[in-house]
Amino acid sequence: MKVLVPVKRVVDYNVKVRVKSDGTGVDIANVKMSMNPFDEIAIEEAVRLREKGVVTEVIAVSCGVSQCQETLRTAMAIGADRAILVECADELQPLAVAKLLKALVDKEQPGLIILGKQAIDDDNNQTGQMLAALAGLPQATFASKVEVADGKVKVTREIDGGSETLQLSLPAVITTDLRLNEPRYVTLPNIMKAKKKTLEVFKPADLGVDVSSRIKTLKVSEPPKRGAGIKVADVAALVDKLKNEAKVI
Repeated sequence: MKVLVPVKRVVDYNVKVRVKSDGTGVDIANVKMSMNPFDEIAIEEAVRLREKGVVTEVIAVSCGVSQCQETLRTAMAIGADRAILVECADELQPLAVAKLLKALVDKEQPGLIILGKQAIDDDNNQTGQMLAALAGLPQATFASKVEVADGKVKVTREIDGGSETLQLSLPAVITTDLRLNEPRYVTLPNIMKAKKKTLEVFKPADLGVDVSSRIKTLKVSEPPKRGAGIKVADVAALVDKLKNEAKVI
């Protein structure tokens, strides 16, 4: 069984992002980029399933600029067998990515698609659900445990009141949560091996997908700075400030 794992190149989670001076977006010039942490968990889970013998091949996929090849090489260093890059210089929105992944699902016919529940740059939490809808596949989101057996996958997922266990028929789409696993450390020998693994490159047109934007970003701005807190003498003073200064009551 094949497992398809989409990964995204994002600003490293340790970097403090800055808004461009013209308010058109986030400044990523000379900023460290890395794999989206939730996607790293997805790759780790796919590799563990292969090590258990229930998966035969792990395919990493990324959509974006040519530098995404570095992210795919990292995925192959973790353990992915090969990689596919859908190269596109334009900004890709979740629906466009889902359509590209749908085309690759039709092409590769994987038994399972595992991806991060969201990307830490835009926090949309949409691509996995959109892919499942477009491909007509069952889905389980926010997975904290995954078990594959007898042509089905059992997924434990976190919900507001605790946890929920779902059983899906394969093929299926799963999105990963933080508690699913802890990704392994990438060693130098595996980094060297990853350089020899196959990495295919396609264009959106090769897959017959229109990736034009449906949403226009009007302005990006930083949140207003919070003022320092103050102490009040009594409840009456607190109510007065909430009513007359903060104007929240």
